[in-house]
Amino acid sequence: MRYACSSTFVALSVALLSSAASAQKQYDPGASDTEIKVGNLMPYSGPGSAYSVIGKVEAAYFEMINKNGGINGRKINFISYDHAYSPPKAVEQVRKLVESDEVLLTFNILGTAHNAAVQKYLNGKKVPQLFVASGAERWNDPAHFPWTMGWQPSYQAEGRIYGRYVAQTLSDAKIGILWQNDDSGRDYVKGFVAGLGGKFEPTTRLSYEITDPTVDPQMSQLKASGANVFFDVTSPKFAAQAIRKTGELQWRPLHILNNVSTSVAAVLKPAGLDNAKGVISTAYLKNPLDPAWSGDEGYRHGLAFMNEYMPGTDKADSNTVYGYSVAQTLAEVLKMCGDDLTRENVMKKAASLKDLKLDMLLPGITINTSPTDFAPIKQEQLIRFDGEKWERFGPDAENMR
Repeated sequence: MRYACSSTFVALSVALLSSAASAQKQYDPGASDTEIKVGNLMPYSGPGSAYSVIGKVEAAYFEMINKNGGINGRKINFISYDHAYSPPKAVEQVRKLVESDEVLLTFNILGTAHNAAVQKYLNGKKVPQLFVASGAERWNDPAHFPWTMGWQPSYQAEGRIYGRYVAQTLSDAKIGILWQNDDSGRDYVKGFVAGLGGKFEPTTRLSYEITDPTVDPQMSQLKASGANVFFDVTSPKFAAQAIRKTGELQWRPLHILNNVSTSVAAVLKPAGLDNAKGVISTAYLKNPLDPAWSGDEGYRHGLAFMNEYMPGTDKADSNTVYGYSVAQTLAEVLKMCGDDLTRENVMKKAASLKDLKLDMLLPGITINTSPTDFAPIKQEQLIRFDGEKWERFGPDAENMR
C-alpha cells in the first residue's frame, strides 16, 4: 500500500511539474515548441530586384541557425514571398502571410511605399512589422504604430549629414536633386535641406517614379541647370543609370548618393567604376571589400558565413552585409524572448535592445531601442568611392539625431 501511495505521489509530482513547465511557455500563432514562423517580402522581381539578395542572405542565415539547433531549440521557418516592388502586391502577400501562413511576425519587408501600404493592417492585427527595410521616419512612431519598428538609419537624419557637409565645405553650391517620388525621397530631401541650415537652397528638384524606364531626361535637365552639387536620391536601378549618365554627359558635380544604393556590385559596377569615382555617401556597416577589416573578429565571422552559406555571391554587394546584420538582430530578439513567444513579447524585447553589437556594424555603432524609441541605428559615417572601393573620411560615426 505504501508503495502504491508513493507511486501515485511520484506520478502526480511529474504531472504537476510537466504542467508547470507547459504553463511557462506562451505562444501566439506562428510559434510552437519546435518552430517559429517568420514572414518576409522582397522584390525578387521588378525594378527593385537588386535588393533581392537581402532576402536570400536572410534565408541562408536562418538556415545556419537551424543547422546549429535553432533558437532556444526552435527552428526558424522563414517564409519569403516576392512583392515585385509593387505596393498592391505587398498588401496581397502580407495578408497571405498573416491569414494563411499564420506567421508570428513579419520581418524586414522591403520598401517604403510597400510597408506604408500594410502598416495599418499589421497594427490592426497586432502582428509585429519588425525591422522594416526602409529608413522612413514613420517607422519610429510607437505612440501611433506600436507594432512597427525600423532598423536602418533614418533617411531624414542621413540627409542632414549630407546637407551639413555641403554647407560646411562649399561656398558657392548650386544644388540639383533627383528624388524618388515617395515617402523615402521626401524624407531624404527634407533632411538634406534642413542640414543646409539656410546657407543654400536647392535650385532644381526633379522626381521620378519607380515605374519609369529611365531617369536620363532628368539627368540632362540637371546638367543643363548648371548645378555643381548633385544629391542623388535613387534606388539601385536608377542610381546606376544616374551615375552612368553623369559620365556620358561629362558632368562632374559633387555627387552625393543615398546609402541604400551604395552596392559596388549592384550599382557602381553596372554604372561604370570610373563614373562613380568621387561619389560621396554614408555607411554604418563594414565594407566587405575593405582589407582594413581583415583582422576584425566580427568581419571574419561574417565572411565565414558568406563563404559557407552563400558561396559564389559577389562580396562587393553591400546588401549581403545588410541582410546578415538585420537577420542577426532578429535572432537576438527571438533568443531574448525565451519561451514567451507571443507577439506582444516580441515587440517588448525588440524595444529593449541596449548597446547591441553586431559583427558587421562599424566600430562605435551599436543598436539601442526603448518603448519610446523605435530607431535602432542612429549613427553613420561619411564615405567616398575611390574608383575601386568605399573609403571612410571625416568624423567617426557621426550621430545623426
